[in-house]
Amino acid sequence: MELKPLKTFEGIKGPVLTIVMDGVGIAPNNGANAIAAAHTPTLDRLMKDYPMVELKAHGTAVGLPSDDDMGNSEVGHNALGAGQVFAQGAKLVSNSIASGKIFDSDAWKSVIGGCKDSGTLHFLGLFSDGNVHSHLDHLKAMIVRAKQEGIRRVRIHILLDGRDVGETSALDYVLPFEDFLSSLRDVNFDCRIASGGGRMQITMDRYGADWSMVERGWHTHVKGEGRQFASAEEAISTYRRELGVIDQDLPPFVIAEGGEPVGTINDGDSVVFFNFRGDRAIEISKTFEGDETFDMFDRGDVPSVVYAGMLEYDGDLHIPSRYLVSPPEITNTMSEYLVGAGVSQLAISETQKYGHVTYFWNGNRSGKFSEELETYIEIPSDVVPFEQRPWMKCAEITDRLIEELESGKYRFLRVNFPNGDMVGHTGNFLATECSMEALDLQLARILPVIDRLGGVALITADHGNADEMYEIDKKTGDVKVDKSGKPKAKTSHTLRPVPFIIYDNTKAKTQYTLKSGAFGLSNVAATVVNMLGFQAPDVWDESIIDVK
Repeated sequence: MELKPLKTFEGIKGPVLTIVMDGVGIAPNNGANAIAAAHTPTLDRLMKDYPMVELKAHGTAVGLPSDDDMGNSEVGHNALGAGQVFAQGAKLVSNSIASGKIFDSDAWKSVIGGCKDSGTLHFLGLFSDGNVHSHLDHLKAMIVRAKQEGIRRVRIHILLDGRDVGETSALDYVLPFEDFLSSLRDVNFDCRIASGGGRMQITMDRYGADWSMVERGWHTHVKGEGRQFASAEEAISTYRRELGVIDQDLPPFVIAEGGEPVGTINDGDSVVFFNFRGDRAIEISKTFEGDETFDMFDRGDVPSVVYAGMLEYDGDLHIPSRYLVSPPEITNTMSEYLVGAGVSQLAISETQKYGHVTYFWNGNRSGKFSEELETYIEIPSDVVPFEQRPWMKCAEITDRLIEELESGKYRFLRVNFPNGDMVGHTGNFLATECSMEALDLQLARILPVIDRLGGVALITADHGNADEMYEIDKKTGDVKVDKSGKPKAKTSHTLRPVPFIIYDNTKAKTQYTLKSGAFGLSNVAATVVNMLGFQAPDVWDESIIDVK
């Protein structure tokens, strides 16, 4: 992996810092934009006084099937770190199902064989068509195939979304799905929903931030322990009426008949976790596959099952050991090339996005390319609802980042501030506004250090979120309101572009110009290596700057 020096530009003498403002897109100031509503004098000045282009951060620009698909942090950081666009999870799975390849895999054959005689086939995953973590069409295709292959009993454990889709849309998915199951059910095929709960309450924790979520999921799905209801519809309606919470925050529930759960997971069963995105699939996979040394919580009697994930969620640690569709092989990443050129690098964030500036940035690779040249720093996240502390750990991240900048040890640094995304997902406009003001304060602290060190900051985002906190009427462009006249909260990512700002007050800024044209996140890597004085590899998408 060799980077050749640029012939006419030696590069920035000081450090080159990429700042990822997670979830900060560019959208109209239409009353739904928490970024525009916030007091952000530093960001305002950057966008007004420094070179800036808009980057596409969703759909085909990040490897997703169509431009109707929202970007997300995982594919966004893949593109940022790889300098190329790779076909991503949703597209991989859809293609594999369409071709039938998924059903010819050894993993699928093991899943079917593991429960065909007398066991139950369980499907567990995020229950929506958001196409960020999962898609209902994938689940339906597998259930249909299971019936065709002679499986007699299927149970589905649903994690309600309200984050990548409408915040209270659960019944829009549950009711048609119940009709779908009814159309398949006969004397030889028993299929039904067995348990569920909100995705931010059970099962789908990530980065070890709150293992109690996984513990609650385990007891709900596997043991059948929890509040019982006759149907998922009854559970959702009851919790909404009692608690007034949105789908992602609905408590766990168990479907029961005569006081007995209809779908516990037992010896001789098979389990498919049908999410294709990895971050929130790793911990539950570890729980199913963990041996006697597993100590995150007491699992009780662990059933002997055949477990498979939709994808391999961690390619280095091989989690899970069995998966239905191979993930994209991401090669020739920026970090790999920079290590080959002897460039020292730092990656830093708090727990919630630590994996994004390390694992996803490096092409779904857990390990480093060089222990000597790469340093990772994780600032532990608070385990509290994000709207209660919307500043999150941005100040602590900045404290450590400034310390590392001033050490002079690193030529290239990258940092992720999660505020705009994690707080944006709560649907709380005021909290998200506050989160953006907290982030702006950190930019104001970082930039003078960059100037003092003779460096450059490349300021961007991985996708939109905080830029559109309410649902928008596509015809009128106005904010949608409910029956009481209140704006309808939007908790999902957006289809908006993101900024790419070059903060450079050095003499070197006269040696390059901003190109015109359409760019995406994958164009950032070539821009970074140009700033460091290197030519970009031919396999990467082009740089956003022209070097004179």
